[in-house]
Amino acid sequence: MDFHSLIKGFIAYMKLERSFSEHSIKAYSSDVWKLADFIKLKEWDFNVGQIEPEHIRNFINYLNELGLGAATQSRILSGVKAFYKYLVLEDIIVDDPTELIESPKLSRKIPDVMNVQEVWDFLSCFDLSTPHGRRNKAMFEVLYACGLRVSELIGLQISDLFFDVGFIRVIGKNDKQRLIPIGEEAVKHVKFYLDERRLMKNIKKGEEDIVFLNKRGRRLSRIMIFYIVKETAEKVGIQKNISPHTFRHSFATHLVEGGADLKAVQDMLGHESITTTEIYTHLDKEYLKDVIDTFHPRNEFRNNGLSS
Repeated sequence: MDFHSLIKGFIAYMKLERSFSEHSIKAYSSDVWKLADFIKLKEWDFNVGQIEPEHIRNFINYLNELGLGAATQSRILSGVKAFYKYLVLEDIIVDDPTELIESPKLSRKIPDVMNVQEVWDFLSCFDLSTPHGRRNKAMFEVLYACGLRVSELIGLQISDLFFDVGFIRVIGKNDKQRLIPIGEEAVKHVKFYLDERRLMKNIKKGEEDIVFLNKRGRRLSRIMIFYIVKETAEKVGIQKNISPHTFRHSFATHLVEGGADLKAVQDMLGHESITTTEIYTHLDKEYLKDVIDTFHPRNEFRNNGLSS
């Protein structure tokens, strides 16, 4: 069978048996078409069942030569792998040539973070005599206190605030819920803001339970929060290129630097894998040196006067 017929069957499989979204179906089929075009370009005269792992590796090298990044290459390979799993499942081929092909290594960019003083300066600059100042103060206290994603912050509901036990509930990626401790300072400012929010008369239908609202009674947009961050950072004099997500990075980094258990930080951030959380171990060299000096057994002996 030719690629055109096989891809047509693959699309039907994704749609009818896997219930993939239109976006995913389009992306996966596009990935396989890239492989088909590559084979055509190489003028390899064989059918799909004759493709070997070496041909797939050549395809990945070709994507690299085109200047595509590791993340894009990995995504394309994922689509091709799904295609070959389908072919094996349908008994069209026996061996999957992509089975042992590893995805290109993704570079893990260390995110920008603010130091503790910069966070303090940012959180201290809001004018609490104005409604927006009280709201923004509460909003960023929560963002830093709990390490929320921006989407989690703007969707935070009053019914998810359990201040009596010191927790909030958030809905994260893939609608997964998690409970996060919240500090007294953040609680204080949220309560301060909510006292005034209760006086709003123009809250839109469906937004009654949303914590942070704009002056029109609707939840804030991601763009608006981004704008507030940029405006406030400029006012405070923070030179770093920060965004709302910087507060999440700073939350995690400051916890890890303070000695927090990485698994606990993973749970609070809502990371699926602890390897994602490990990026926050990019601690400064002095801190790492202090850890070695304090906790390494050989240094402990020396510090206790037990060295020979």
